[in-house]
Amino acid sequence: MTTTLAEPAAPKPQSGTTILTVENLIVRYGAIEALHGVSLQVIEGQIVTLIGANGAGKSSLLRCISALVPAAKGCIKYAERDGNLTDLCRTSAHCVVEKGISHVPEGRGIFPNMTVTENLDLGAYLRRDKAAIASDLERVFQLFPRVKERRNQMAGTMSGGEQQMLAIGRALMSRPRILLMDEPSLGLAPLLVEQIFRIIAEINKQGVTVLLVEQNAHMALQIAHYAYVLETGTIPLQGPAAEVKGNDQVRKAYLGED
Repeated sequence: MTTTLAEPAAPKPQSGTTILTVENLIVRYGAIEALHGVSLQVIEGQIVTLIGANGAGKSSLLRCISALVPAAKGCIKYAERDGNLTDLCRTSAHCVVEKGISHVPEGRGIFPNMTVTENLDLGAYLRRDKAAIASDLERVFQLFPRVKERRNQMAGTMSGGEQQMLAIGRALMSRPRILLMDEPSLGLAPLLVEQIFRIIAEINKQGVTVLLVEQNAHMALQIAHYAYVLETGTIPLQGPAAEVKGNDQVRKAYLGED
């Protein structure tokens, strides 16, 4: 779907502690520029959603935050637990995880020839606190009873919805402060989509900040606190999720409403 919203809006002040700040971010793949100077903020404790059509640059933004793709220009400032600011554009992917940011990738990225438990163990590969790891494993099993039922089977034999639950659970095993989620509802039946979004809201209530990339704008705006619309590498609209959801252009372009 192609749409063009109004001219880019100036950032609106938000209340709360900013945990992640993206400033004038440019990402290129060879001669193709995926992000054209994107800026946004993530407030600690919130669900912040990024909506937009395929090819808008949403996944590129998450991958750059995770240091999986380099930034051509700009910076990504992360407020660490001690209050110090770190530019994630100058660190490595495993250091990003170590600092408290976990990524649930589009397509889930589970290891099909490993058991469910082995996949979950990989989520905690940087940790050494065995008692806390065991506690977090039980937390994942409470959030996802189906994952617990399947814990001894090969991950590749699970359904798509079960694999998505596993991917989220694996990310939680690193005990993140920020959870980056890329299209968690992709390819799932409507009932499973509702279940996944309820779980995302519950994870947030438990204290995890969420940056959610999602094509299902209706569901994303329903659970988010703040929203950004990304169009062809730029952000023309942002605001509290309820306001963005009520925007006439967003309703027509992304919510299928007249």
